Amino acid sequence: MPKPFILERKPVGNWNGQKIGPGESRDVKLSVSESYSGLNVRIPIHIHRAEAEGPTVFVTAALHGDEINGTGAIRQLIQEPEFRLLKGSVILVPVLNLLAFDRHSRYLPDRRDLNRCFPGSPSGSLASRMAHTVFTEIVSRCDFGIDLHTAAVRRTNYPNVRADLLQPAIRRLAVAFGSEIIINGKGPKGAFRREACASGCPCIIMEGGEVWKVEPGIVASAARGVKNALRELGMLGGEAESPSYQVIINKTKWVRAERGGFLQFHVSPGDIVEQHQPLATNTTLLGHERSVLHAPFDAVVIGMTTLPAVSPGEPVCHLGKLPDETRPAELRRLRSEEAGLEERVVEHLASSVLVFEQTGSSPSPPSR
Repeated sequence: MPKPFILERKPVGNWNGQKIGPGESRDVKLSVSESYSGLNVRIPIHIHRAEAEGPTVFVTAALHGDEINGTGAIRQLIQEPEFRLLKGSVILVPVLNLLAFDRHSRYLPDRRDLNRCFPGSPSGSLASRMAHTVFTEIVSRCDFGIDLHTAAVRRTNYPNVRADLLQPAIRRLAVAFGSEIIINGKGPKGAFRREACASGCPCIIMEGGEVWKVEPGIVASAARGVKNALRELGMLGGEAESPSYQVIINKTKWVRAERGGFLQFHVSPGDIVEQHQPLATNTTLLGHERSVLHAPFDAVVIGMTTLPAVSPGEPVCHLGKLPDETRPAELRRLRSEEAGLEERVVEHLASSVLVFEQTGSSPSPPSR
């Protein structure tokens, strides 16, 4: 068994000798590496402290350099005049992986995924050294963490929170964030949130939207969720904004293409589907049906491909299995009656795919 990574606790008000007192807000920069030209690579960070003592929370984005919806959300929070803490501190990092961000890439120049390299090592690879710096300089100062992500390239995700719900502190944060969908799990080994949790800093992630985009609905969902979490911790005033329901997902499944061809989608991200409901029809380039993919169980469409051309085995729809006692029709009714942010997000994300009735004869919005 590997030894747990022990963090040396650092004060939020001291960054390399730069003092940030109670009630102050300041921009700082953290050196994480050097470029090929030997120049310092420094990530910009905004520190916001209240007058009163309280928890310290990090909010990070672009851990994968092409996932910038969270960057838009953090920039919005920094620029909001009413974003004033009652107690505690927040560490806001719009772009965590600057080397990948500058390349419009998910990965670092050494071809590694930074989100599989935590807690890192001061003498390891480029990715490992960066992970170690992030851990020792950011996570070490925090009591809680929120990491903002999007789907991988050529995919889109309906906003959802992912968290290890067996841990009470993490569950509290995940529920308070206020997403309709919470996916239960620790996350992969070496992932930022999993290793932060293991080191004693409860952390959740939000997934939403597509790479290379700042989508209004996803930004609004992320910003609302961060503020909800801070309100739960007593750090921010105002009332929490929550959806009409929350569902905890314990099982997910990618429905994959059985044949090559061109897809006609019958669902959109966020749709609530029932067992055996058609998800997509695979056709020839001339529109002749080859096969139809169906939902294996009652589910929510967590994510899906945005690329309609597929070969056998490629992922098409990512489904989250609804709890047995949940009725899909009731969830659809609650969402449509509320007509809030969640319904708007479904409509926005549906613009990424052309949705057809099952006959495939003409485009038509999916049933809500």
